[in-house]
Amino acid sequence: MMNKSTIGRDTTLCMSLAARPGTFGSRFHNRLYELLGLDYVYKAFTTTDLPGVVGGIRALGIRGSAISMPFKEAVIPLLDGLDASAAAIDSVNTIVNDNGRLTGYNTDYSAVRTLLGDSGLAPMPFVLRGSGGMAKAVAAALRDGGFTTGTIVARNIVAGQAIARTYGFDWRADLGDTGADLLANVTPLGMAGADADALAFPQAMIAASTAVIDVVALPAETPLLKAARAAGKPCITGDAIGMLQALEQFVLYTGITPTAEQVDTAAAFARGG
Repeated sequence: MMNKSTIGRDTTLCMSLAARPGTFGSRFHNRLYELLGLDYVYKAFTTTDLPGVVGGIRALGIRGSAISMPFKEAVIPLLDGLDASAAAIDSVNTIVNDNGRLTGYNTDYSAVRTLLGDSGLAPMPFVLRGSGGMAKAVAAALRDGGFTTGTIVARNIVAGQAIARTYGFDWRADLGDTGADLLANVTPLGMAGADADALAFPQAMIAASTAVIDVVALPAETPLLKAARAAGKPCITGDAIGMLQALEQFVLYTGITPTAEQVDTAAAFARGG
């Protein structure tokens, strides 16, 4: 394994950009670099100057960057092109820099599609709470996975209605008495910080559901996931989504696919910090 004290002028830099940077991505990527002996390093950042950061990625030869809220849509005009995964949902969570040309991807979408397929869940009516870039990714993944009956719940009327219209779902501003077999939380409710104790859906709605998706990755067990597991509901977790999308980013940046054992080792290391 490469000793990171050997970082030098030829070391390749990758990064992430978020309003609230976490540690999972940095620890996951850096651990894989070590396991594979790659001269790469990964660092998390935040910013109030998005154009400045994107210009820096291009000018400094930063190989790639993960993009988290609230930058997933705002970053698009600053890029040179979009992969089909990002163009289809007008949202970017990954930038790849090829000799100064910046291309946007969306590995959130592919991660959710994969996990839906692996879950064995049959298409069923759903309620999706949220209206940001990740909500687009989940809504698109659900539609493309055969989930044709759903309601987007979002207080942001313009964004919520736009997602519902684009993917052929209903919209409403609040949960009200809405219920569904599949509940999907794509908001910060339950995330570490001010919303840590918030339950994204009422207990009665959880009890009446068949399955739950919660995209919040930190903590790994949100109030929603705890309630769903206590009620015996199968769950697709933010932790699983985060790991899978980070793996795809790693492959995009390095061109190398780690073994399953290496991925498990890196993910366990990342969760420990």
